[in-house]
Amino acid sequence: MPAELHDEHHDPFEERFADALHDTGTTFAADQQELAAAGQARGRRLRARRRAAVAGGVAAVALIGVGGALVLPGVRGDGGRQRSVAGGRSSGQADSAASGAAASGSAGSGASGVSGDELLRTFGKLLPKGKLSDTTGRGTADNPFVHGVYDDGRGKAAIALSLGLVPAGSEEAAQTTECPDRVFIAYDSCTSTKLSDGSALMILKGYEYPNKRSGTKLWRAELVTPTGAHVSAQEWNAAAEKDSPVTRAEPPLPAEQLKQLVAAPEWRAAAGAIPVDPRMTAAPSATPHHGSIPATLARLMPNGVKVVSRSRSDDYEFGYVVVDDGRGRSLVQINVQPDMRDVEGELFGAGTRTLPDGTKVVRRKQDGEKGIAGIVMWTVDTIRPDGRRVVVSAFNSGAQNTPATRQAPALTMRQLEAVATDPKWLRIG
Repeated sequence: MPAELHDEHHDPFEERFADALHDTGTTFAADQQELAAAGQARGRRLRARRRAAVAGGVAAVALIGVGGALVLPGVRGDGGRQRSVAGGRSSGQADSAASGAAASGSAGSGASGVSGDELLRTFGKLLPKGKLSDTTGRGTADNPFVHGVYDDGRGKAAIALSLGLVPAGSEEAAQTTECPDRVFIAYDSCTSTKLSDGSALMILKGYEYPNKRSGTKLWRAELVTPTGAHVSAQEWNAAAEKDSPVTRAEPPLPAEQLKQLVAAPEWRAAAGAIPVDPRMTAAPSATPHHGSIPATLARLMPNGVKVVSRSRSDDYEFGYVVVDDGRGRSLVQINVQPDMRDVEGELFGAGTRTLPDGTKVVRRKQDGEKGIAGIVMWTVDTIRPDGRRVVVSAFNSGAQNTPATRQAPALTMRQLEAVATDPKWLRIG
């Protein structure tokens, strides 16, 4: 994570998922709040989705889609020197930045690259008056990112900002600035608004850990421009987001200053220098989805189990319902993935059964969210001969980030398998 400085070949993202792969079929302890943290470029998000899927954690697969992806540290940009930071922008300057940004270069236009040191200089200039130390920066050639420890005299705080691209007008662009579902993410407040230039902005005030342990707060802003530039800023009320004492009651930048930071035209100009992934399309996919995953999941719930809520939107890969059988609420969620044959061997090893139609099935019982008292996750993972993977998980709580409210999930393993192997999933996606 940003507070940990490593050489340029060390990738904690790769390391974390390598560890998860090692534990496939037993446990998956990735921190869901991190997985739902502010996003990077689409290519890394899709790689994260695939690797989380390999690890067998359906919650991880889902959350990468709901809130973005993991923020990764860059290489040290300036040797950790301390610098003074000039005064911040006024509210009027932020509005001007938002309205004038379209003239600053379109996202992924192929402009000359911007170095990590240049991004750090911009970062220091845009922050309010204070000191910035322990800085890290990575340029636009490889997932641009800046991070530092900021001190305005009221306590040190880690602040990070990353740049990326999303397909303009796509579902991914819209989801990046949607307030996340409280079933998955604990937070105090969230707003999602449109700026005068058409950019979408989300500001979320939440926590580093899903169960709010340690008192570490995480506030973040996500901005996506009409051309697909994605600016993501995060701040904490500690000098490092993990394993560091809380140094102040709240992160240093209030919502208006977070808006000013991400709306600055300098970031949009820098985003114009990010190389475009040729696989990234500018328009939303026209592929029909043939049905609603949340609605289908609700229809497949067994008798005696009442659906009390379900996903707010119809994602074409993920859905959830919260059910109650009279003994407490239970979260049930599903991922439907069209072709996972390239990782079939890693997903379906020991304990796999093969049904008469060739569908492979594996069952897992494991602990749920790390640090959440008594929560468990029961999972049935299936893959059909054509590679279509359907993974269903149930929890013994109405949310995966709240303490257990019952001894076991509302659905048995047999019932979860019946849901996962139902032929209705062949007609969706």
